[in-house]
Amino acid sequence: EEVFIILGDTVFEVDLKDVFKRNHSSLGVKTVDDPRRFGVAVMNNGSIKHLVEKPETPISNLALVGLYYVKNTALLYECLDYEIKNEIRTRGEFQLTDALQMMIERGESFTTFPVEGWYDCGKPETLLSTNQVLLKTKARHKDVYNCVINPPVFIAEDAVIENSVIGPFATIASKAVVKDSVIRNSIIGDLAKVSGLLLDESIVGNNAVLIGNFRKINVGDSSEIDFR
Repeated sequence: EEVFIILGDTVFEVDLKDVFKRNHSSLGVKTVDDPRRFGVAVMNNGSIKHLVEKPETPISNLALVGLYYVKNTALLYECLDYEIKNEIRTRGEFQLTDALQMMIERGESFTTFPVEGWYDCGKPETLLSTNQVLLKTKARHKDVYNCVINPPVFIAEDAVIENSVIGPFATIASKAVVKDSVIRNSIIGDLAKVSGLLLDESIVGNNAVLIGNFRKINVGDSSEIDFR
């Protein structure tokens, strides 16, 4: 039976109904200016001839966006198993792209489908850019007492905001607490706590705690920083 794989650092907008009706495996792609950060597909007469993970020398500008519709799952599992048992790694890691290339070499046919609404979240700057794009259409916030809200923003219903200026382009996730702060163009993760800060172009991970004054930061999950 078939399988559909979505990479966790991908946000996309695409209609998949026609993809699931196809007789062949199919991979989501988008034309990019710099393909060196992505797996790429080399085409031949409408089918994928070759897949390469993060090529140092660009051989195609068709980037794999992280959406994989695979019909022959038995062969996929066989190739993944072979890759792991034989320690076949690219850039020090096991790569799905290498297993798919192995499938092609064993005769599996792959086509592509275009994904124009693809938003990369693989780096802090692209995550913040994607946050801006999503907020333009999916902004939502509750009424907050004694605060200034500059849309677009997303504030979770169970987030706590006090004496703060939020936005534009700020996301405050579930059960986060923001007090006496200015948050703009930033993402505050679940259960994070921010107090006495002016944050711009920043990402605060889940359960992180920040207290202090103006910074531009990227703080991982469960971090605790006190700038006082």
